Amino acid sequence: MAAKTEFSEHELAKIMTNYNLGKYIDSEPFKNGNVQTNIRIQTTNGQFVFRYYENRTENSVLFETELLRFLKNHNYPCPKPIENKNGKFVNSYNSKPYAVFDYMEGHHVQEPNEIQKKQLIQMAAELHTITKDYQPIYKESRWNYNVEFCKEQAQKASERINNLHSKKKFSWLKNGLNELNLPQSLPKGICHADFHFSNVLFNNGEFSALLDFDDANYTYLLFDLVGLLESWAWRYDQNEFINFNEARKIVLEYVKHRPLETVEKKHLFDVYKLSIFIDCVWFFERGDSEDFYEKRKIDYLDHIGRQRFFEELF
Repeated sequence: MAAKTEFSEHELAKIMTNYNLGKYIDSEPFKNGNVQTNIRIQTTNGQFVFRYYENRTENSVLFETELLRFLKNHNYPCPKPIENKNGKFVNSYNSKPYAVFDYMEGHHVQEPNEIQKKQLIQMAAELHTITKDYQPIYKESRWNYNVEFCKEQAQKASERINNLHSKKKFSWLKNGLNELNLPQSLPKGICHADFHFSNVLFNNGEFSALLDFDDANYTYLLFDLVGLLESWAWRYDQNEFINFNEARKIVLEYVKHRPLETVEKKHLFDVYKLSIFIDCVWFFERGDSEDFYEKRKIDYLDHIGRQRFFEELF
């Protein structure tokens, strides 16, 4: 959440005159993050966060502010967007959108302990419970993780790189996506899609807020569960095998707060593979077409197979 665009004191003070938040006093850019510009602003009414979107359309930002308003109405611990004097939550400065949020107290934990891990798993499950069947108004302005999205982005990456390796990798990815079994009945809703420690706040050891919904999108609710498994049960950069003991702990903790439907248990295997294919899109130039990170992970899952994967977890 570091600052990519610099703002003068005069600029920020002028922007804040559009809000009923008191008189501007000072500001300080946040140190973490590397995509959007986030600045803590102090006014006579308190502290707020000015978020300047470097690479998002207005409708994409509206997806975020509408989602956060929905979550706050359901008492979910996340930042609340603040409307300006004209009743707008998203505004523009120098042709880029921005929004102002309330400031959330807490600090980041680089290595959460077991209790904090369980709290994050609970908050993920509660996010999914709240947003199951939620229909965002600006859904089409986000990159929603599904097979069609993955194919489209992979094809663009392949055409941009335009060499033999990229063409072969795209063919491998497309064939793999076509083999996935993702029934229409798989529950969908909002996934945060980025449970990095810099996006989670704790206060006195207790979970206090989930931040940065920049990657949040409308997808299979299992997608975030896969993200949690990736974080703590299968760090492939450290171990080529899934730690199923740890994976079961994560799943068991998750289902305490949102029981999985039978169809989700049966097709977690497919959503896991989808998440790996999407990672392949983000790192399309990594490795060559014969041996690369995501292919090795897919090969391992295929070696385990759907049935053993299911039996190990459930």
